[in-house]
Amino acid sequence: MNSRDLKQFKSDLASGRMNRREALSMMGALGLVATVATPRGLRAQQQPMVFEWSGYDAPEFYPSYAAKYGSPDFSHFASEQEMATKIRSGFQADITHPCAESWGRMDDAGVLKPIDTSRLSNWNDVFDGLRNHHAIRNAAGDIMMLPVDWGNSSIVYRTDLYEGEESWCMLFDERYEGRISSFDSESSVLVAGLCQGYGADSFNMSDEMLAEIRPLVERQARIVRFYWNDQTEVETAMAAGEIVAAYAWNSAVKTLKEQGIPVAYSVPKEGILNWLCGLSIVANGSGDEDLVYEFLDAWLDPEAGRHLIEAFGYGHSNRIAFQIANPALVEALGFPSDPVEMLDNGIMFQPYPPQVLENMINMFDEIKISL
Repeated sequence: MNSRDLKQFKSDLASGRMNRREALSMMGALGLVATVATPRGLRAQQQPMVFEWSGYDAPEFYPSYAAKYGSPDFSHFASEQEMATKIRSGFQADITHPCAESWGRMDDAGVLKPIDTSRLSNWNDVFDGLRNHHAIRNAAGDIMMLPVDWGNSSIVYRTDLYEGEESWCMLFDERYEGRISSFDSESSVLVAGLCQGYGADSFNMSDEMLAEIRPLVERQARIVRFYWNDQTEVETAMAAGEIVAAYAWNSAVKTLKEQGIPVAYSVPKEGILNWLCGLSIVANGSGDEDLVYEFLDAWLDPEAGRHLIEAFGYGHSNRIAFQIANPALVEALGFPSDPVEMLDNGIMFQPYPPQVLENMINMFDEIKISL
């Protein structure tokens, strides 16, 4: 390595553009001793591996951690099912980002650790309703998911292109064949149950109920323009007028409105879906425990919450985040004064019984393959 290359290597390392594992690999290949200064004052501990949603790896989500230690190592998943399956199968990580309906399957498998909130400086600023919410604790009362983000799942639609009442059945409307989109997951089967009027029982459908909604799922598969994996697909197609209605999260509404696209977020007559997600500690991780807790605490930081609200349009668990976020945006997003008001006013995502989930996935895959 010449002096110019060495200078560039040190610059990449110090700026955080190269993570610790990449740096060690590069240094080993070059026969260097690992004594080069680590990013932003990182101590000798092993950086955590964070198994995360794509887009949530930006340092703005863990600002105090990034300022002191740079970036942890990240790996990404596209769905909760993928995340939970990999963690249960032994994928090595220190932290992951489940939602209320998925961490239980991992806890049952013994692959998560309880969270010691006494090690979190921002814990007391979390909304009381979230600190005490039943969805973050196991039967023993241990906190297994640190609540950080919350919001809705519903239908975003073009108000200038779609005509009809707000209902989950919008995603099965044959008048708009080729102009509908839905999530490429078992959630599309769940939505069929909601359209059918099953309500919260859609999370625990019997074989008879699944058989009853199968024609709906088959109809949707025929009329969708595409099933999406990345929500930006929805945002791009809706902005272009290619689709008129799609299953989506709050952030899509915010993004499209910022572009001046006339959209609304449906409050379906059958009940809007609410979700609560957070961070869990994985039992088989090899990262330093102190750094794991510093990363968790950084996600609870009000500045992290401000970024989540302003960049994604989601709610954050720290009440101070709403005080420092753009007040006009907070008002426009319609957040309640207490997130529990929203979480209790709708249909909360729930864990699927394992066999029910398997049946939903199998049916969805069969239908997609047959068309």
